[in-house]
Amino acid sequence: MGVAKDVSKDIKAVLRDQISGKLLLPLQKIPSERELSELFSITRISVKSALDSLEVEGLIYREDRRGWFVSPPRIKYNPLSRCHFHQMIRDQQRTAKTQLLGVKSMMAPSIIATLLALSELTPIHVIERLRYIDGRAVLFVENCLISHCFPDILSEDLAQSLTILYATKYGFKTNRSNFEFIPTAAPEHVAQALNIRTGQQVLKICRVNYNQHNDIIDCEFEYWRTDAVMISINN
Repeated sequence: MGVAKDVSKDIKAVLRDQISGKLLLPLQKIPSERELSELFSITRISVKSALDSLEVEGLIYREDRRGWFVSPPRIKYNPLSRCHFHQMIRDQQRTAKTQLLGVKSMMAPSIIATLLALSELTPIHVIERLRYIDGRAVLFVENCLISHCFPDILSEDLAQSLTILYATKYGFKTNRSNFEFIPTAAPEHVAQALNIRTGQQVLKICRVNYNQHNDIIDCEFEYWRTDAVMISINN
């Protein structure tokens, strides 16, 4: 057991060195668990332990059925900033894309009704989107909108910035937001969209948004790959 543990540390040291020395580049695939097991003459379990540790550090990430890859630098996310996702990514010299996955209308479930401070049955729209940085899916978002605040919004291009759409079409500007940050296990639909294992750890951010009249207009749930983001608050 002692030898396996030492060699496991060697794997981490070697991969760290290859990444820091740019011999392994961001988004590049690294050798498979089987290949690493053969290279270092240790068990797959020891290899998996080493890779899991590097994933926690944010150096590598796993895609379901595709293997392990080198993580790009984390995006700095300042919750106090009012810029939208695409602007935040552009400001950090990265490339952003948003894909609309689906829209559904329903009566607000109790957990959503509580967040939106609804005291009676109220229709809402739930907009599901997948967001990419440099071509990699890193963020699954569910926006929950109070329907009567946004008439005809479902006819709009919902892959665009909702922040801009709220301002230009409805005259709403986000005045303030409440945030909760929760490391949690990825639900099945989130895992499928992000191409990770169901139950893999993600960073869940719950945000409730208020307009310039101090009225709640929507809430959203963000599910981030943990290696893709860091919270950086500049007041």
